[in-house]
Amino acid sequence: MTTRTDSERTVTTLEELTLGSLVGAAVGDALGGAVEGWAPEAIVERHGGRVRGIVEPFHKDEWRTARPLAPFHKGDGHVTDDTLMTHALIRVYEKVRDHLDAYAVADHLVPDLISHTRWIPELEAEALPLQRIFLAEKWIVARIHYGHVDPREAGVGNIVNCGAAMYMAPVGVVDAGNPLAAYQEALDVAGAHQSSYGREAAGVLAAAVAAAFKPDATPASVVEDALALAKDGTRAAIEAVCEVAVRYDDFEEALVPLRQAVAPFDTVGPEYRRPSLGARRPSRLHSIEELPVALGMVLVGGGDFRHTVLGSVNYGRDCDSIATMSGAIVGALCGEQAVPREWSTEVARASRLDLRAPAASLARVAREVHALDLERRRAHEAAFSAITGS
Repeated sequence: MTTRTDSERTVTTLEELTLGSLVGAAVGDALGGAVEGWAPEAIVERHGGRVRGIVEPFHKDEWRTARPLAPFHKGDGHVTDDTLMTHALIRVYEKVRDHLDAYAVADHLVPDLISHTRWIPELEAEALPLQRIFLAEKWIVARIHYGHVDPREAGVGNIVNCGAAMYMAPVGVVDAGNPLAAYQEALDVAGAHQSSYGREAAGVLAAAVAAAFKPDATPASVVEDALALAKDGTRAAIEAVCEVAVRYDDFEEALVPLRQAVAPFDTVGPEYRRPSLGARRPSRLHSIEELPVALGMVLVGGGDFRHTVLGSVNYGRDCDSIATMSGAIVGALCGEQAVPREWSTEVARASRLDLRAPAASLARVAREVHALDLERRRAHEAAFSAITGS
């Protein structure tokens, strides 16, 4: 395993780091999707050891009928709804070409989900994205399109999970190098989808991605920037997990300790397929599991993409989202060159997706938005100078 230090950072451009973040997120999603929902012990039993790359579906050829995953073809390099929603958010940025808010979700993301058929890898068919996303994401459509709820409040009442955080990496890209701006923008965007610690996680994930773009960023500095913004149970969970994570540089040894560290904050409980009574309800004391563990794996991996993402995948439970988040962060730290080419090439082929074009497009949008921000800042400075006489 290699650890990235400041002197080792050879990738510096916005375009290269954006490719790393978004391709890294998609690869993590695809690798994790094959074993999503299972415990580490079950993964070892099924695969004869830890997962080390792209693997077949957990139920092999019976994926169409085997419960509880049917009819989704998870595995074989197929991305899941994490990547589908990420790309959908990028398409919103391509239309708005400015910072987003909850109204952008209502005006553009919702129509994208219900009006345009796209290739859905897990269904192996052209379909509306709405037909693939789960109930927590369908909530956006139900509340905004059918319920005509104020987009800023539409997330209230939804189950609290990682549904918003899993696709917030593009916000971090647009606000590259500015974690506070990414946090604030993601909170507004995610308000149409989530409340409580689910919305908070979306803000912190976007901030972590933005922090990873800083020229002097390291895994430790990304966590520091995330903690500087995180609130309530989310902050406490990240602190608890990362205090444990810094003791390890091998994900094999870290799997159990990281789960033990996050367990007091996780409302799902020990059996992922059988959530506890208090699961996914609003709280200031709790946190989603996926974000703290992803940040913990970024520390364990020390800047190495392969080790970081494989640790996230073999953690089990909601590991496709954990690997999506950690892949987005470490990809932004190290660039696309850090993502194993054999993985990214096969995921793109198997999923029938161009993983590079959305990243290139988003980088162009980020440059445009930054130029707009400079114009607005200068206008404000001139107005404030006139007001104060300075």
